[in-house]
Amino acid sequence: MNAFFYYFYTMIEHVVELFMAVVYALWDFIVGLVDVPYYLDIFKTYRGELTPAGWVCVVLVHILLLVLVILVVYLIYRGFRIAFRFKVPVVEYEKMRDEVVRLNREVMKTNYEKDKILAMKVSELGMPVNEDLLEGVNANLDEDGNPTGEEEKPVETIEVKELRFPRLSSVDAFYKTEYVPPEYDKTITLEELCQKFRNFAASKLGLYYDLEIMKEIFASFGAAKMVILQGISGTGKTSLPYAFGQFIENPSVICSVQPSWRDRTELVGYYNEFTKKYTETEFLKTIYEAQYNDDLRVVILDEMNIARVEYYFAEMLSILELPREDERHIALVSSKTSSDPDKMVDGKIWIPSNVWYVGTINNDDSTFAVSDKVYDRAIPIDLDSKAEIFDAPEEEPMRISYSHLSRLYEEAKAKYPISEEVMRQMSKLDDYLIKHFRLTFGNRIIKQMKDYVPCYVACGGVEIDGIDFIFANKILRKFESLGMGFIRDEIDGLITYLDHQFGEENMKISKNYLLRLKKMGNN
Repeated sequence: MNAFFYYFYTMIEHVVELFMAVVYALWDFIVGLVDVPYYLDIFKTYRGELTPAGWVCVVLVHILLLVLVILVVYLIYRGFRIAFRFKVPVVEYEKMRDEVVRLNREVMKTNYEKDKILAMKVSELGMPVNEDLLEGVNANLDEDGNPTGEEEKPVETIEVKELRFPRLSSVDAFYKTEYVPPEYDKTITLEELCQKFRNFAASKLGLYYDLEIMKEIFASFGAAKMVILQGISGTGKTSLPYAFGQFIENPSVICSVQPSWRDRTELVGYYNEFTKKYTETEFLKTIYEAQYNDDLRVVILDEMNIARVEYYFAEMLSILELPREDERHIALVSSKTSSDPDKMVDGKIWIPSNVWYVGTINNDDSTFAVSDKVYDRAIPIDLDSKAEIFDAPEEEPMRISYSHLSRLYEEAKAKYPISEEVMRQMSKLDDYLIKHFRLTFGNRIIKQMKDYVPCYVACGGVEIDGIDFIFANKILRKFESLGMGFIRDEIDGLITYLDHQFGEENMKISKNYLLRLKKMGNN
């Protein structure tokens, strides 16, 4: 044991000597650095031999050395300040943290109040903001600034001198005094509708479209309330729904989306506090007027992705998806007056089913990507090329009622349901996608497929081609978000699987889409 102590003592002694050597060396460096007599002796030795240029250099060297010393002293001073800076005691730190939490809670509460008031001003408020209203907002918050979940107060009835909705009220007046119901064509079939509209667009408007596009569009409206036409510019995306409005003698309403659109007020308007009137849009007027008749109305959201669709149309998408039509209401104001439009109930208007929505999309760098939420609730159709010019017979416009088209869609779904064999094949295809791509159809897509395919057959199409369209536009479209590196090696296997299950002559849209994806991945 004595040997260990001697070893330990010798080792520690050596380490201490080395440390002290460093300290002595540092001290010698500092002392030598400020040894002014030594510098004076050197100066006296060489001053007699210095030329004028030499004197200048001597002055410059001394200035630089002085600056260097000052810099070193400053850095040492800063180092000590950082090393021995004031530390907040633990108790004080805990108090400060609690205060920050409290202040954050107050900020959240204030932001909630602000957003609530702004929302009511813009879209729901039907009276000036006053202290009672502010108390009502605060009453819906607990001590932590969170909503209490209490039910809102009943809609209040207020008195105003002028009409709050002059355009909607004018619609009421027109249908009370001047409206004459039209004579609707009640004999046309879906297949005839595709052919007659195509001929009308070509003969009357000089617009040419493939018959297949006609089938896809009218079948799509049997499965969803919104269709998205997308592709390169100049292929007739806006012209097609515009031409349909001319064909049914009920002009389509074109809403030109602007990059500044951020919320639903761009479409449905807002209550103006200064004029005490609601700023009504053509979109709102169209929806309101559609309640009065059985006409089919078309609303076009032109270049809908020039702004984020989720910002201004998300509420409408959710409302249109509600299963019960009587639940599809949109709130405009939170109060009611005796002079409000006849079809408005408690500040809300009903969204009727006889309005079709068509969005056009240009896929370029100046637009936003459309989210899956929008694509899932709509049916996208690609218009990537112009149709060839053909000789079309003269076709006159006709009035078609929504109830007649709705009946044709219901008859098609009952007459041409998807066969059980095809559904079994789609179930196997779903399992394949889950295994190789981690994608699945989902209940919404299955429902759209069951609605779309029978309507497509009634329009003159073939069942397998309708399956192909839905699979390509609703499922394969999701591949773009997976990344080419993830799916590139699996594409050939999926094409082979489609050939085996559905035949090499079928599923052409899907196969061409997969080959295009593979080509993009190889570039």
